[in-house]
Amino acid sequence: MGCDGGTIPRRDELVRTKKKPEQKDKESEMQFRWRHCALTQQPLQEPVVMCGLGRLYSKQSVIENLLEKDKMPEAANHIKSLKDIKQLTLTPNPTYTDADKQEGLLDVRSAPYICKLIGLEMSGKFRFIALWACGCVFSERALKEIKSSVCSLCQTPFTEADVVILNGSDEDIEHMRVKMEARVARRKAEKKEKSDKKAKKIPEATEAGPSTSKVEEAKPGSSKIVKELKRSNDEKLTDPAFLKAKKSYSVATDPKASDVYKSIFTSHQSEKEQERAHWVTYNPFYN
Repeated sequence: MGCDGGTIPRRDELVRTKKKPEQKDKESEMQFRWRHCALTQQPLQEPVVMCGLGRLYSKQSVIENLLEKDKMPEAANHIKSLKDIKQLTLTPNPTYTDADKQEGLLDVRSAPYICKLIGLEMSGKFRFIALWACGCVFSERALKEIKSSVCSLCQTPFTEADVVILNGSDEDIEHMRVKMEARVARRKAEKKEKSDKKAKKIPEATEAGPSTSKVEEAKPGSSKIVKELKRSNDEKLTDPAFLKAKKSYSVATDPKASDVYKSIFTSHQSEKEQERAHWVTYNPFYN
């Protein structure tokens, strides 16, 4: 069965076979996740935030989608408010240049961020984690080597529930979903507890009555302050300077003033009995 010049056709040239679907380049896809917003598929812009599942977003994009709830995609329907995201503290890569920002050439570009502890690039080749308690980001290798319950970057204490794997696998996402649901339930319980405490304080304040002094409620030893105020008021009432400042004060009725001092004033009784002019208003032409 020769054709031109005795060439023999292959089987795939004679029989039509079903083509295999194109397989995605996992490495390129992972690098894309680390550089682009999970909502808009645009390059990440600072400030960068994460959700409870470990996906990365530009904060501005999340706010715009929250304002227009119809635009929020189904993959991000777990983000209902700004409390469901956490702003990240990222360490810039000193070797990252403007040339690295160009699209394409993913295999030769350097990552925009690195691990501050051991210097690994945040490009998808290494697993990175973030702490929900403080938002600090570093590699999973550094977390395993340090083995501490306090953040090595900002000294904020954290628990295992605060550890979020960034851009993890499907198994990691399911594990992060359980943590996220537990975190949301704890936040709602704390909010309800605070509201119950406020509701209890309001009836207690009304039962105390409006005549209760705020100072006495604030400090247990406030009765001493009240007594001190009363004592100072009593001293003020007996103070001669305070009495003279009052409009109803009269020298004639002042028990501490002498008769000589009282005779100076025209309100004195002897002033009414005298026939000649008072020495203060003495005028030689008057007499």
